[in-house]
This record gives sequence, structure tokens and C-alpha cells, in this order.
Amino acid sequence: MFVSFFPRPKLLFWSMLLWTAAAVAFWYVLGRDLGAHVGLPPAADEAEPVVGAAIFWSKPFLWFYVYYAVCVGIFAAAWRVIEPHPWANWSILGTALILFTSYFQVQVSVAINSWYGPFYNLIQAALSKSAPVELGQFYGELMSFAGIAFIAVTMGVFTRFFVSHWIFRWRTAMNNYYMSYWDRLRVIEGASQRVQEDTMRFSTTMEGLGINLVEAVLTLIAFLPVLLALSVNITELPFIGHVPYALVVVAILWSIFGTTFLALVGIKLPGLEFRNQRVEAAYRKELVYGEDDPARAQPPTARQLFANVRQNYFRLYFHYMYFNVARIFYLQTDTIFPYVVLAPTIVAGKITLGAMNQILNAFLQVRTSFQYLVTSWTTIVELLSIYKRLRAFEATIEGEPLPEIDRRYMEQKEEALS
Repeated sequence: MFVSFFPRPKLLFWSMLLWTAAAVAFWYVLGRDLGAHVGLPPAADEAEPVVGAAIFWSKPFLWFYVYYAVCVGIFAAAWRVIEPHPWANWSILGTALILFTSYFQVQVSVAINSWYGPFYNLIQAALSKSAPVELGQFYGELMSFAGIAFIAVTMGVFTRFFVSHWIFRWRTAMNNYYMSYWDRLRVIEGASQRVQEDTMRFSTTMEGLGINLVEAVLTLIAFLPVLLALSVNITELPFIGHVPYALVVVAILWSIFGTTFLALVGIKLPGLEFRNQRVEAAYRKELVYGEDDPARAQPPTARQLFANVRQNYFRLYFHYMYFNVARIFYLQTDTIFPYVVLAPTIVAGKITLGAMNQILNAFLQVRTSFQYLVTSWTTIVELLSIYKRLRAFEATIEGEPLPEIDRRYMEQKEEALS
């Protein structure tokens, strides 16, 4: 699954993590200030924050783009020497581009969060008549948002377009790799389905999960400092009282609770999804044989195979029922949770409308990042079932024993033939 597309995957991923950590550390220690030598200095501490689309071509941002490109270029060049690979441009440079566009989209969310403050404060001033507000000011704020939104749409469309091509290249690499071992793989149950369908489903599922995971991590990195700064206005929590950095603490604890809770509730789902793929494959395979051989797919055999499909689906429906009850209940409670947390501060009138919306949005972004497993669990379950099926291919290619569930199937098949 990975060796077909990435050069020496384990070493590549570990080196990528280490190189990223080193690049980030160097950026904060020295790299950020190096831009001053080429006319791209960091923002001054006393400077007013830039609100609107202009932030993306400000000097600090332009220097970060240059710094990122240099770091990626060094890493990619080193791997061209260490391990030349036919898919290196897509797997290394393509991954770097996806990480950059994901980071950029997170910064768009940060820019929108910064826009919330002055915009909603302007609305509050207009509605309460506490300060004069001109119509031109109001339209100006809307135009500022429109500029950010245009950039968000452009980058979002480009990212999805590129990721789709990147994922299909990965599927192509897997397909070519497995087909080169077809003589050894063809004896595995559902081999044709695993090559054609499972590689497709693996790549498309990885597209959604991978991008969402990257965005969740980057959003967490970007918004935790924002939430930390906004926590200054929140001094008390309901039923608890004073808690330092209350918003950050509550967001982390609530998200960890939801993730752990739903992971435990849905612990049986991956195995059931895998078994579902197996019984479907057995039924489909018998029908395919029946197209050419009148002795195959006879009604008693077809009924039994379909009964296996029915039994597994009904078990799956039952387990998904209580899982969805838990998941939907948690997500609905999550909608009002931030208002419960902010209740003492709102009632006491300690924050403005603009600050409240900034807090709610930042709180939502941090919670959503921590709740990656909560919102993606059903997709993760599907990916795990696909992984288990493709793992049999990997075991055969590497000369390892088949996974237990595949060994049981092969034994049952041999008994039936004998």
C-alpha cells in the first residue's frame, strides 16, 4: 500500500517528521528573523494586526512561503540521492504541496476569526447606538470578508483538484505493484476485487481522511494560541469557578472524552466491516462463476451465500444503531456546550459581541480538531476493513503467513473442494 508510492516508507515518514520538527524549531529560533535580510521582516510587536485578505501577501507571510519552499527543496533533493523512486515527485513534492495548501486554508480560518472581532463590535455599536456607524464602514467590513472568502474558495478548489490527482497516482502505483505479483496473488479470495475495488476505495478513503487529519492538526496548532489569548476574558466556569486558561482546558477535556467514549462504543465495527466485505465477495464471486458455468450459483448455494450477507448486515445495522445514538447525542450536546461554558461571562456582561463570536469560532475550531476521531470514526472503520483485505496481499508478496481471517477462509475453501 505504501512501498509502491513512497520510497522506503518508514524511513521517509520518520525523516519527514524529524525534518519538520527541525524546520519549525529553526523558524522560531532564528529563521523568522532571517527574512529581514531580504526585505521581508517579521511584523513589529507594536504593529496593528492586519485584518482581511492583505494578510496573505504581507511580508511575514511572503517570507514563510520562501522558507517553506527551501525546506521542501532540501528534503526532496536529499531523498532523490538516498532512494530514487519513480513516484517520488508525486509522493514527496505532492505531499509537501498538500501540506502547504492545508496550512494556507487554516490560515484563512484564522483570518476570518480575526475579522469577526471588529465586524461584530461594529454591529453591536450600531444596534446599541453607543458609537456612530457609517454605512460605508459596514460595507467595507463585508468587502473585507469577501476578499478572504474569494481566496478560501480558490485555494479550496485547487486543493481538492490536486489531491484527487495525487490520490489517483497512489492508486495507480498500488495497481501496478500488485499486478506485478499477480501470479502469486490470484489464489487469494477476491483477488480481482482487492486489486480493482479495494485499491480504489483505499485511495479515495485516504483522500478524505488524510486531508481532514492534516487540517485538524494544523487547525489545532493555529487556533490553540488564539484560544489561549481569548481565555484571558474567561475567568470562571459553571459549577467549577476559576480555572486558568479555562477555554483551552475545557476544549481538550471535552474532546478527549468524546473521542474515547465513541471509540469504545464502536470498537466492534472494524471487524464487522471486514467480514461484510468477505461475505459480499463470496456471494459476488459465485454469481460471476454462474454466468459461465450453469452448475455454479444454483439456488440453494446462492440462498446460503446471500443469507450470510443478510446476517452480517443485520449485525452491522444493530451495532451501528447504538453507535449512532451515542455519536449523535454527543454531537448535539456539543452544539450548546460552548454557551454553557461562557454562560457566567455572558450573563455578567464581561465580553463584547465581537469577542464572544471570536471565542465561539476559535473554541469550535479547537474542539473540531480534537474530535477528528469522533467525526471520522465510521470512515476509519471502513478504511481499517480495506486495510485488512489488502494486508493479505502484502503478506503474500513478503512471504509472510496470511492474516488469521484469510487463513480460515482458505481452510474452509480447501475442505469444501475436498
